[in-house]
Amino acid sequence: MSWSPRSIGTDARLEEIIFPAQDKIWAPYGRYNFNLVWPFRPRGRHRGAAIKIISSSLALAIIFMSTLYIVATPIGNLEDISMRALRVLGEVDFILCEDTRVTRTLLGHYQIKTPTISYHQHSDIKKVNEIINLLAAGKNLALVSDAGTPGISDPGGLLVSAVLEKLNGEVAIESVPGPSAVTAALSISGIPTDKFVFMGFPPHKKGRQTFIKKIILSEWPVVVYESKHRIIKFLEELRSLTAAAKPEAETKKINLTSVVVARELSKMHETVYRGEPENIIEKIKNNKYDQRGEFVVIIGK
Repeated sequence: MSWSPRSIGTDARLEEIIFPAQDKIWAPYGRYNFNLVWPFRPRGRHRGAAIKIISSSLALAIIFMSTLYIVATPIGNLEDISMRALRVLGEVDFILCEDTRVTRTLLGHYQIKTPTISYHQHSDIKKVNEIINLLAAGKNLALVSDAGTPGISDPGGLLVSAVLEKLNGEVAIESVPGPSAVTAALSISGIPTDKFVFMGFPPHKKGRQTFIKKIILSEWPVVVYESKHRIIKFLEELRSLTAAAKPEAETKKINLTSVVVARELSKMHETVYRGEPENIIEKIKNNKYDQRGEFVVIIGK
């Protein structure tokens, strides 16, 4: 039986090619990347697609699976993106964005014209179902955040969970790794990071002091995000609660050593402060420009 990429339809949810089982080049089971399987080399939206290979006594069938790619994007410097991420963003059917305006800046820089769809923390179940329906219809999607790796302190994890619940086994979910503010800050902190705790953003009001007390009592270095509106408040609360805190037991030792505050990582005005909270507070207060941007705070132990 002869077969070729031209025999594949593009409208069906599952497309199959049947060819003789004696063709020894095909393994009978598993999931493979088409780019690695000769002689079939799909083009367009099927390039690099996830597949299932099903074996019978007479023939093998290739079944295309739609894929949800979780794509890391730059946290500031547009050059900090992988070649694979650019390829995926250019080949998928749609890109799911936290803010379409922010993502279009990145796409425009690299002349990528893939359509975008808004998906963010305020997206309702109707939007989630629309995305699931696209995957069920055979569309390949890429999920990006405004900056960094989706699913880290953003709603990307909720979408992945919903896809697994509704389409588990029918859709491939693949990571396209890259920048993350957490690891970028840790890498330049100078604080031992063989173990650490990431706690995301502190609550704005309710539970905020309890959150900070957990940081103080942590056995390991703690990483948090904080906004420009509350960075000074956070450091002041950290300082005051550390001074007032008492060990929960005699064997529990509070050991706050030093703090690292990283601002605008990978951007033109990147700034890193190291030392005790009171010294960092003074430096930030004395320069109004240092009160702008996004902050990553590492509390050493």
